[in-house]
Amino acid sequence: MNKSVNIYGDQVTEERAENARLSSFVGAIAVGDLVKSTLGPKGMDKLLQSASTSESIVTNDGATILKSIPLDNPAAKVLVNISKVQDDEVGDGTTSVTVLSAELLREAEKLVDQRIHPQTIIEGYRLASQAALTALEKAAVDHSNDSQQFYEDLISIAKTTLSSKILSQDKDQFSKLAVDAILRLKGSTNLEHIQIIKKIGGKLSDSFLDEGFILNKRFGNSQPKRVENAKILIANTSLDTDKVKIFGAKFKVDSTSKLAELEKAEREKMKAKVNKISKFGINCFINRQLIYDYPEQLFTDAGINSIEHADFEGVERLALVTGGEVASTFDNPELVKLGTCKSIEEIIIGEDVMIKFSGCAAGEACTIVLRGATEQVLDEAERSLHDALSVLSQTTKETRTVLGAGCSEMVMSKAVDTVAQNVEGKKALAVEAFARALRQLPTILADNAGFDSSDLVTKLRSAIYNGMTTSGLDLNNGVITDVRELGIVESYKLKRAVVSSASEAAEVLLRVDNIIRAKPRTANRAH
Repeated sequence: MNKSVNIYGDQVTEERAENARLSSFVGAIAVGDLVKSTLGPKGMDKLLQSASTSESIVTNDGATILKSIPLDNPAAKVLVNISKVQDDEVGDGTTSVTVLSAELLREAEKLVDQRIHPQTIIEGYRLASQAALTALEKAAVDHSNDSQQFYEDLISIAKTTLSSKILSQDKDQFSKLAVDAILRLKGSTNLEHIQIIKKIGGKLSDSFLDEGFILNKRFGNSQPKRVENAKILIANTSLDTDKVKIFGAKFKVDSTSKLAELEKAEREKMKAKVNKISKFGINCFINRQLIYDYPEQLFTDAGINSIEHADFEGVERLALVTGGEVASTFDNPELVKLGTCKSIEEIIIGEDVMIKFSGCAAGEACTIVLRGATEQVLDEAERSLHDALSVLSQTTKETRTVLGAGCSEMVMSKAVDTVAQNVEGKKALAVEAFARALRQLPTILADNAGFDSSDLVTKLRSAIYNGMTTSGLDLNNGVITDVRELGIVESYKLKRAVVSSASEAAEVLLRVDNIIRAKPRTANRAH
């Protein structure tokens, strides 16, 4: 009688209780193991090769790695999502959040094996993550009142972020570059104002920060190479009307004079448009679309410099930076907002001529020009710099900082252990497990640097448990040291996001007791 009844249609598989849990744990832990070797200043990079195209990426950014790999395991996808959220919210710490989640699940798996109910583990994890976050908040320091000290904090955060990336060799130069770019934003977190241009050639240390905006275009023929006190009209309009724009239209003319009339009408139309534009009193016209030779000649005669085909992102950014708006009709000059800047000139970077806008209306604007040997180097440099810029811009809003190098994790782990002593029943085991998972982060840092992690982490633990709360790992020399002196500082918001996201993700996966795989139902079902 107890033959199981199959209530599912075809192509549906079900995994129950233990199997389901095992499947979700294994998937998540595998993802954690995949990215954990990229953690820390001695972390290694991954080379991702696309199967269909010849494209390859070299990166150690957790979110980029996970985004690029198609994963089938549903639990693994949860971890990919939290790394994406961490990337969007803070910009860095994507590997840490994935690894911490995986470690929490690794600990949970051991507890489930000891017949402890997942809901008990979840309750324990909740208590533990609250204790950890409270301890983190107590350990956070805020230097926003002292501008010199805060500047140094920002430089330290940038160095810490970049030390695990490709830019680590030139981290002093790049952290200053990133901090200067962020401070120009004056507290805004809009990274649109910072433009990054990648130019192959030279080496990474040839990169520089340029105040102003650089557009990868050049002026029209025989126009002056420099414009002072520029008044700029930014437009998205067609200036190539020597084509008949109705598709499939045919003309039959019985003499060439008729054709000449047609061309003349077109030229008149074009001239009228250019006249309308020149009435704005501008000396620079930037168009998203093509500008043909005739209208370009008309602009030159009117003393207006023209730039054609400025790609859309460039046009949007330029409008933002010069305080103008993109116009497409020119009948009501009073409704169009012109952009302004002190000067526009052609400059040469590497082999290419570009146009630089200096003294823009939005003083926040700046351009970082990255140089490097290959495309992969430049792409990875851009990703690394983006991480640093994101974290720094968030830190100008949430100004508290905490210590890195495993120090914060150990301080949190100590707080969680203290709570565990006051928790009754099996929940205490889950709280202790949370503390063990936190200690895994410094362990992985030490492993990646090739040191004896159990020895180092035990020393670190005893240092912090004995009240030396600024101790951390010096991964260059393999010793425990005062991290505040080394200047390994991280953003409080980043660490907080890592702990809270990781524990929430672990909780989501712990709640699973059934995995049902099915094809989506189709519309034409049999009745």
